[in-house]
Amino acid sequence: MLSKPQRLFGRDVEWGELADFVSASTTGATLGLVYGRRRQGKTLMLELLAEETGGLLFAATQQTEAQNLADLGAAYAAYRGLRQAVSFGSWREGLDELLRLGEERATPVIIDEFPYLVSATPALPSYLQQALSPMGHAKERTRTRMILCGSALTTMAQLLGGGAPLRGRAVLELIVRPFGFRDASVFWGLTKDPELAFRVHALVGGTPAYLEMCGGSGPANLDGFDRWVQRRLLNPASAMFREGGLLLREEPSISDPTSYAATLTAISAGNHRRSEIAAALGRPTSAMAHLLSGLRSIGLVEQVDDALREKRSVFKIAEPIVRLHQLVTQRREPELVSGQAARVWRANADTVAAKIYGPHFEDLAREWCFLHASSDTLTGTASAVRPSDISCPAHRQGHELDIVVTETNSFAADRIIAIGEAKGTIAPVDVPQLQRLEHLRALLPDARIDRQPKLLLFARSGFTDDLVEVARGRADVELVDLERLYSGE
Repeated sequence: MLSKPQRLFGRDVEWGELADFVSASTTGATLGLVYGRRRQGKTLMLELLAEETGGLLFAATQQTEAQNLADLGAAYAAYRGLRQAVSFGSWREGLDELLRLGEERATPVIIDEFPYLVSATPALPSYLQQALSPMGHAKERTRTRMILCGSALTTMAQLLGGGAPLRGRAVLELIVRPFGFRDASVFWGLTKDPELAFRVHALVGGTPAYLEMCGGSGPANLDGFDRWVQRRLLNPASAMFREGGLLLREEPSISDPTSYAATLTAISAGNHRRSEIAAALGRPTSAMAHLLSGLRSIGLVEQVDDALREKRSVFKIAEPIVRLHQLVTQRREPELVSGQAARVWRANADTVAAKIYGPHFEDLAREWCFLHASSDTLTGTASAVRPSDISCPAHRQGHELDIVVTETNSFAADRIIAIGEAKGTIAPVDVPQLQRLEHLRALLPDARIDRQPKLLLFARSGFTDDLVEVARGRADVELVDLERLYSGE
């Protein structure tokens, strides 16, 4: 196994997949795709891969086909140790030469920002398909490991879509996502203060490059948090100030940023169902399909199915910096530009608590159940963790349930093994919240349970002594505070 360089933080799974791909003993050239939103560290990871394996990395730029070919020729010559640049007359010629680099040993050939090349040369995927034909030289006599990397998510995903020239040619499709909340807390150096780690993650998420864009460090402590937000996130001179808006506008597939931005604003404000989003935009529900689909395809919005009710979904913001931009930065930009960051941050305290911290804490609670909770905690293994809306005949209304943990077993219907509530408020959770959860458990469909599901209570600000005492004597109740969320199971 190819050892991961110390310089690369995290990414153990991603590095392992790349190492397996480039070191495979398979005869014949192979193709892999690596993609994800910008600033996730893809290029660094691939540069280190090329360095560790003696491979070639060529970074494309936004320019003409002739300019790209000239740059490729220069990169190829430098890699081969030639004194003069090589002049490729066409992409067919260039691809053939790149694939020949693996004639003597397994050699990674990495093309970064591949969508730039496709934009200038739309036929490039077809040329690559021909170069990788089963009876061609590359497949018969080389062990080239070609990796195409890009940040234009739609373009990269379409390379392997139905009817696409490269469909069936790739053996690796690796999507590089932001760090999870636990890795992010380590990366930012915030492991000693879960509350501080939570606040930072709720505002900027797990994108690695944001640490450098925030000056290379997060807030030193809770006392300095507000000042850090004002200086690094709400300051027009900061690289982060417009980041939440740029994520939408830098995606080539988004032709009408205004409508998509309005959709993001509606979801950030708390309109999570398709009908609610449409009403907020003043559009018919039928008109929302392409907008929501587009935002999902570029990773800014996530569709979450109801755990108990089929064909009922909610939509939520998948990137925290976008949510901050929509709720605060964009709406108060004139004041922020005039240097009133402290005033704006104070004035939006309730919005941040209700629209950012609250929903984000629910998201982390679901992520904890799925990735970090032990089988003893859940009395099983989480196959899916989703919210739900449960009908209640007694109250003649629906009750929102933040967490429904289901386990999938072969040849049997999914069963509910735990349900939970997540409270991101500043007040400790008390006994009535446990009583409410017991009431909701009684409303679960009998067909989905074979024993009493666990009751999970998540609290950002901890629990009252009364609730702790009650839970201590019950095996069916689990209390999860921030400390356990970030380091326990």
